Amino acid sequence: MPLTPGTRLGVYDITSQIGAGGMGEVYRATDTNLKRQVAIKVLPASVAADADRLARFQREAEVLAALNHPSIAAIYGLEKTPDFTALVMELVEGEDLSQRIARGAIPIDEALPIAKQIAEALEAAHEQGIIHRDLKPANVKVRPGGTVKVLDFGLAKAMDQGSGIRDQGGAASPSTNAPTSGHLVSCSTRCSRVSGRSVATTSPRRSPT
Repeated sequence: MPLTPGTRLGVYDITSQIGAGGMGEVYRATDTNLKRQVAIKVLPASVAADADRLARFQREAEVLAALNHPSIAAIYGLEKTPDFTALVMELVEGEDLSQRIARGAIPIDEALPIAKQIAEALEAAHEQGIIHRDLKPANVKVRPGGTVKVLDFGLAKAMDQGSGIRDQGGAASPSTNAPTSGHLVSCSTRCSRVSGRSVATTSPRRSPT
């Protein structure tokens, strides 16, 4: 059952629901201690009873906590109550990349900085041994000033080396990555050089084999 405005979760007052998906519902909330707006991803108790999904949710908190990069949404904490488990994250304003794409073709002078920031965020994650595994336009926020934030590492899986965070079930193997994610993973360093070809890797189409 969705949380209603005014619901209190720890020190957080729920303001409104801003999204929902297979891994939980996302709300805008107010941190009453620090007087700031945050995003809260709540895993309902009915879903939290599933050990695999709960492990994936816990892993998201661990993955985000291991990352510190200006183009990756930050984690503020993990809240647990008898009824809910919730991930408290940076609230990123602006439209996501899928909404921007729906408005029409992105000019090259706008697309290049977006591609570069996405690549740099992924590269930072890879240096920590982390693969996003669910990279798609809907998981990339573009702020009005052009700053990019990569969201939702809920399907992330750590590599064998690096962070020490291990996959505990529920995530697909690397060969089943979405085409966009797999292609960007393979070109993260090259994308930092911002070639015209690298912009094409943001397309959801499968790359040629």
